[in-house]
Amino acid sequence: MEKGKVQVSIWCIISLTSIPLIMTLGNSMFIPVLPILEEKVGISSFQSSMIITSYSVAAIFLIPVAGYLSDRFGRKIVILPSLILALIGGLIAGFASWKMDDPYTMIIIGRIIQGIGAAGAMPIVLPLVGDIYQDDDEKISSTLGLIETSNTFGKVLSPILGSIFAAFLWFLPFFSISALSLISIALIFFFVKAPKDDDEPLKFKEFLRNTKQVFKEEGRWLYTVFLNGALVMLILFGMLFFLSENLEKVHNIKGIKKGFVLAIPLLLLCTASYISGRKIKGNLLRMKKIIIISLIAMSTSIIFVGFTSKKLILLLVVASIVGIAIGALLPALDTIITDNIRKELRGTVSSFYSSARFIGVAAGPPIMSLVMKNYLNVSYITAGVLGFILFFVVLKFIKVDEIEKSNKMV
Repeated sequence: MEKGKVQVSIWCIISLTSIPLIMTLGNSMFIPVLPILEEKVGISSFQSSMIITSYSVAAIFLIPVAGYLSDRFGRKIVILPSLILALIGGLIAGFASWKMDDPYTMIIIGRIIQGIGAAGAMPIVLPLVGDIYQDDDEKISSTLGLIETSNTFGKVLSPILGSIFAAFLWFLPFFSISALSLISIALIFFFVKAPKDDDEPLKFKEFLRNTKQVFKEEGRWLYTVFLNGALVMLILFGMLFFLSENLEKVHNIKGIKKGFVLAIPLLLLCTASYISGRKIKGNLLRMKKIIIISLIAMSTSIIFVGFTSKKLILLLVVASIVGIAIGALLPALDTIITDNIRKELRGTVSSFYSSARFIGVAAGPPIMSLVMKNYLNVSYITAGVLGFILFFVVLKFIKVDEIEKSNKMV
């Protein structure tokens, strides 16, 4: 069979999309539940935000390690044990919440273990897609669009499922992640066949030398993509944390109803992500245009979140525009990384991008918990300004001709 004409089963794609779906649920599901956790465990808003942040911080530092190990030993060998860790972390947090009088410390420990599992699972999917489809850029970009859609669909389901589970038992979301991880383990084990690599794996010194060379040659556009990933995740998770608190305290919307309201901007984010992934088709110039338009839309709309916080309909309209912009942006960022880094370094370089995204996820909720009382409007205006600065950075440093020329020389 010709290179670029690889046949991939639907079950393989379903298995791959299960990982971002479950890992996203593993974090985002707790956003609508945080006010309940504050009440049940007796913790502050900042402490509850740490339940999100501890998961993400653990992932930030270990993702590059997992990326290197996946380049060295294989994607599947790293993914499966990582999913097992995510399962174990959920059980620890769940049993602590169920059986202990003061479970907060053990919940954080369980979340850290889950984060370690997330570090070796979700980010490795991106280079695995590139491996499976080899040089078929259109298939890579469309499948990465599905991966990002699954990720964002997890965000849509998260507030609904989190609210439903918590309505039965407030700690049930912890156990649910373990059950879902078990399903993903089975899917990956049976249906994902990573292509055999006949090339000898790079030795560590050679690997380090090549990685340094990549960042030296491609660093300007790579760092630009990393900054995009960090900022949009910071804005998204900060906004979701704020919306969860605001809907309860200002609009008196709680429980399952709040979950469905939170899902509105996230559903639009998911839809935009799917459409963007389908439209990219491996076209680098199109990716850059999507990034630019999305940054303008996100930066303009995010400024108004604080000003509309007491007007529910306007708040949801503004949050939805932010969601659409971020949803369109993410598949373009995923694809530009995966398409333009050679295979033997793909896992490592894409892992740095995933780490950057997790920095945003980790920082968003605690920053918002600290600023939303006295500096709400200032914080969102600042986010908008940062977005516009990043817009100019993209214009300057993502040069389509230079990236395409560099690819031809590899």
